[in-house]
Amino acid sequence: MESRRTVEVVPTADDLARVACEMIAAAAAASIGRRRYFRIALAGGSTPQAIYRLLADDPYMDFSDWQIFWSDERCVPPTSPESNYAMAKAALLDQLARPPALVFRMAGEGEPDAAATAYERAVRELVPPNPAIVTRQAPRFDLVLLGMGADGHTASLFPDSAALDERERLVVANHVPQLATTRLTFTYPLINAARRVLILVSGAGKAPTLRDVLASPQNPRRFPVQGVQLQRGNLTWLVDQPAYALMAHAPSD
Repeated sequence: MESRRTVEVVPTADDLARVACEMIAAAAAASIGRRRYFRIALAGGSTPQAIYRLLADDPYMDFSDWQIFWSDERCVPPTSPESNYAMAKAALLDQLARPPALVFRMAGEGEPDAAATAYERAVRELVPPNPAIVTRQAPRFDLVLLGMGADGHTASLFPDSAALDERERLVVANHVPQLATTRLTFTYPLINAARRVLILVSGAGKAPTLRDVLASPQNPRRFPVQGVQLQRGNLTWLVDQPAYALMAHAPSD
């Protein structure tokens, strides 16, 4: 399978959540049918939260063969309202009658470098590699969910941060000077080995950045989300119309 990038535009944030659920359900069914499990990395943020609630409300969804990971995490305890894990737990996991086969959170409360190393080790042990990339043996998630910040960051890969240059490590503790904090995050080698990546963008506040990201030359140091370039897989941008509104005014090549 070659790499493909598509941009799908829907009218509203509610439509985005609904279509995202449909895409996730289809990916889960295909993965379970072919590989027995669906290995997904969740994202934080308000847009994924709405999606998790819809997934939990779907009476036909069976999560018993899901293996759930996280693509990034704040360095906070799992009970903190800032925790990506805590958000997904409340919106999705706590609502399920049958738990997923595996839920493996990032230890945001631990020492950051040690927590990142432990998570990378677990990902290597639990997620099978991409057979098409034999030199790196990169673990291959069935689906990685991502968002995009108004500054162009994705996961916890922020502009001009050290993790943008990482080519060997799969999970790192990334110091973010502009936020005066450190976060745990997947790196490009792990994200770009995935079978599917779904980038969710909602709201008029993201429109200027989305226009620049989709229409400007590649500059991942300025817009880290541009560094999401799958080696062999499907990259889908799912955006609502307010976020896409300025694309009509984007410069042409």
